[in-house]
Amino acid sequence: MVSTQAAPERLAVGFARVLRGAGLDVPVGTVVTYAEALAAVGIEHRSAVYWAGRTTLVRRVEDVPLYNRAFGAYWLGRKDDVSQLEPEVEHITLLLDDGEDSPASDDEEGEVEEGNVITVRFSAHEVLRHKDFAAYTRPELDEARRLMSDLRLAGALRPSRRYRRSRRAKGRPDLRRTVRSALRSGGEPVRREWVAHDERPRRLVLLCDISGSMEPYARALMRFLHAAVVGRTKVEAFALGTRLTRITRQLSSRDPDSALAAAAGEVSDWSGGTRLGEGLKAFNDRYGQRGMARGAIVVILSDGWERGDPEVMAEQMLRLSRVAHRVVWVNPLKASPGYAPLARGMAAALPYIDDFVEGHSLAALQELAQVISK
Repeated sequence: MVSTQAAPERLAVGFARVLRGAGLDVPVGTVVTYAEALAAVGIEHRSAVYWAGRTTLVRRVEDVPLYNRAFGAYWLGRKDDVSQLEPEVEHITLLLDDGEDSPASDDEEGEVEEGNVITVRFSAHEVLRHKDFAAYTRPELDEARRLMSDLRLAGALRPSRRYRRSRRAKGRPDLRRTVRSALRSGGEPVRREWVAHDERPRRLVLLCDISGSMEPYARALMRFLHAAVVGRTKVEAFALGTRLTRITRQLSSRDPDSALAAAAGEVSDWSGGTRLGEGLKAFNDRYGQRGMARGAIVVILSDGWERGDPEVMAEQMLRLSRVAHRVVWVNPLKASPGYAPLARGMAAALPYIDDFVEGHSLAALQELAQVISK
């Protein structure tokens, strides 16, 4: 037991040596702080001395027992722990609540009654939103399908050939309504009427890669295609593999299971090879330049792996970009750390893309919905 007549600085240095000998890492700066704390609280009350050292010299909870033994040996002159200076230990039970009803068993209820309970609430849907599609289980995929049905693909607007009434001096004068209004006021054109071009949503064309390299993501993205087809008008859906397959009619059913089963039955090259360039050529020749892609928003969902000639890919992307309003490429691999668009098809298509976005999770698809609505 140390003497209370010694200077606080000497006592602090001596206690620091004991702590270092016991194996604690005690920097010089903390010893200076401890000496200042002893000078402030005094050394007459051992409780104040204990907590002054506990707060300045101990940085890890794991070191508290070792500190207690050193304190008892240096300040109290004994080898046993100073349990009377330890704060009362309060047992806390931590419960996780995901928002669903899950009644606890009798044993769990008995454990909860022994101490305080802290309930940590989290959203399972929020966790699912940011989880990679490749790591989904089957129940999670079914839940993601339900969440995708809530996506609203508004789509960008385009001027229509039809006119609508405008309440502002915008567009062109509506002579017929102006004359009719003048007849109600004795022939005086008190108020001029206007008409302006109406606006309608642009067509949305979705081309989904269903090749083997896209297998971890293709089924989740097909659910996104189904939600888009049944959620708004003027949506066309295609599957891209070794050939092009139009699946708009198959995905138009409100029942997602029957719609996806019909689409899978229509596509004969699921999880096969990929020839993106030839598939885009077939789309441009049969649908794109005949009007389907003209002024539309074309979304290609693919990792960009191409087994064909990349020059064909570049040529067809150039044709598509000339007629489409915007070309959006969705690549699930873009979210991978250190990703670079080095695949032959991806590198060939990149110069003709307006938006290059991720597509590996629900959150990424929600961002895609915002990109489409621009």
